[in-house]
Amino acid sequence: MYQRGRTVRTGPLAVKFMLNERRHTYRCAVVVSKKVHKSAVARNRIRRRIYEIIRQDEKNINASYDIVVTVFSDEVADIPPKQLQKTLLSLFKQADMLS
Repeated sequence: MYQRGRTVRTGPLAVKFMLNERRHTYRCAVVVSKKVHKSAVARNRIRRRIYEIIRQDEKNINASYDIVVTVFSDEVADIPPKQLQKTLLSLFKQADMLS
């Protein structure tokens, strides 16, 4: 994934993706490093927020992609939900993953 996948990035988030023709649905992982936040509680909260946004819009993902969302800044924990959703979905649109 990290070698052959394509990347789209904006500010504190990056989306790395690759088409996986062996599957029928998408797979997603969210990576939040200890460098972003020392507290596991805060890292898991960031992960849950991003997974929920993806889950709400999963019907719009138009193919079976392998997706890795990487968080680079702890400011993601404080971004309002609508703005985080807008940012993440704009990355997905740039990657041409949404229908």
